[in-house]
Amino acid sequence: MNLYKNTIILCLAILSFAQAFAQKAENILAAAGSPANPKVPISWNRYHDNTALLEIYRKMASAHPDLVNLESIGKSVEGRDLWLLTISDKKNGESTSKPATYIDGGIHANEVQTVEFALYIAWYVTEMHAAGNPFFQQLLADKTFYIVPSINPDSRDFFIHGPNTQHSSRTGRKPLDNDRDGLVDEDDFDDLNGDGHITQMRRKSDYGRFISDPADPRRLIPAPEGQQGMYELLGYEGLDNDGDGLVNEDGVGGYDPNRDWGWNWQPNYVQSGAYKYPFSLPENRAVADFIMAHPNIAAGQSFHNYGGMILRGPGAQDDEENFRPADIAVYDALGKKAELLIPGYRYIVTYKDLYSVYGGEFDWMHSARGIFAMSNELWMANYYFQRTGQHPNDYTSVQNEQYVFDQFLLFGDGFVEWTPYEHPQYGAIEIGGFKKNYGRLHPGFLMESDAHRNASFVIYHAYHTPKLEVAEIAVKDLGAGLSEVTAVIRNHRIIPTHSALDVAHKIEVPDVATLSGGTVVAGMIVNDRDFGITTEQKRDAANIQIPNIPGNGIVTVRWLVKGNGKYTVIVNSKKGGIAAKTS
Repeated sequence: MNLYKNTIILCLAILSFAQAFAQKAENILAAAGSPANPKVPISWNRYHDNTALLEIYRKMASAHPDLVNLESIGKSVEGRDLWLLTISDKKNGESTSKPATYIDGGIHANEVQTVEFALYIAWYVTEMHAAGNPFFQQLLADKTFYIVPSINPDSRDFFIHGPNTQHSSRTGRKPLDNDRDGLVDEDDFDDLNGDGHITQMRRKSDYGRFISDPADPRRLIPAPEGQQGMYELLGYEGLDNDGDGLVNEDGVGGYDPNRDWGWNWQPNYVQSGAYKYPFSLPENRAVADFIMAHPNIAAGQSFHNYGGMILRGPGAQDDEENFRPADIAVYDALGKKAELLIPGYRYIVTYKDLYSVYGGEFDWMHSARGIFAMSNELWMANYYFQRTGQHPNDYTSVQNEQYVFDQFLLFGDGFVEWTPYEHPQYGAIEIGGFKKNYGRLHPGFLMESDAHRNASFVIYHAYHTPKLEVAEIAVKDLGAGLSEVTAVIRNHRIIPTHSALDVAHKIEVPDVATLSGGTVVAGMIVNDRDFGITTEQKRDAANIQIPNIPGNGIVTVRWLVKGNGKYTVIVNSKKGGIAAKTS
């Protein structure tokens, strides 16, 4: 009984202490551009596994019930949920009736910060809305965000909790016979020293090509001409598990989830990493099914790393014809703004400036769905010491900066010191090198800054999805009981309601302008209002089909109507939302 009372007293004391030191709004000066007292506090200097992510998602949905819905859109190979955050102001219309932006991360699971960056957008827009920021209150009244932070959750947990290099596990967890020996996943990396990282193996050798760098003994450099080397590099930690004379040649997976999308897909012998056929992976199929079911998605964004780039398609040269001049103008406007908002990042065309990609996600979104889709490649070597311009294309220089940065800014936390190990095949070796969370991933103190800059661009992209207005209704009495009703429909944003490719191939249904308030005799699109040049719609004259409402442009429509009175014009666009006005 005494133990029970003592426990209660201790709990009350802890609660009292916590309340005494709780942060109160009156004690805080918000840093400009940040929520002072977020309802869901998150530290943006760490990486969250699936359990921690789900806890955050649920807290966001609970803290912002008028903004956030949480649901699963499908299952991964290993049965994990693909969680979707739908973010929009529910008090200002249905989320499905507003122009939407789809965002995801983590398709390559070793690109861990991509999930945090997608989550940061969800967190930031909701917290700034809750803080009363007028921009975000209007943004979420007008727009919808569909955010799937992690679309490869199996490998994400494996990366965080299992031994990996900086570059693994890029794939998913579907078993695959990479070396075609009839066995599956039989020779993956081996964490020989049990530290949770797969680092390098080196061995002293009279025939080695490397010596220790005099400036930093942790680093190996090529032996200068005329000097004998001391070490040979043996690759990443591992054993010959299947006795075939090879090490680490058949790990789990081995395919590339971003080569599985149903546009210009090519088999593995053309596009390395392709799996069986387009959408053969359940994660990608779930995302595709969701996007197909939500035609209000006008903008798309996927996060990747590495290189400090803002990419647009085409991924392959033979898809150039799918990027019409009008669409390129939209991408250019977005990309140039991205270069301003994210200093050091370059806006580039994938196949021209990087490499060819077949069966990639944003090519499918653009060419199959008419979505203005882009991808940000996060983090780059320039950020180690805030260089301006691009880093010299010299791996040795970049590697040197990594060692210096780790020594003086991370205080050695990014490196596993070389330690002896007796290897069953190689004999006496040493194991050491950069950890899995250093090199491709942001160091903690630099992550929030880059997350915010990338978020600002994605928010800008979302802001410029169509915003429609019935700007004018003019009524003219024609006599004999007839009236002429003319309406001007304006799009206030950069992105049109249909891309030029969409218009050419009729990917999405046309926008519709509907008149109510009289008996419609005729309906037409006005090509030139000054000269009275029109194109009549012969059928269903009350509902005028509009192929496209251009970005920062107008479309004029006209009806001849029997009966006078008030007239209401309603515009309904899959990607542009709904606008209405009454005369």
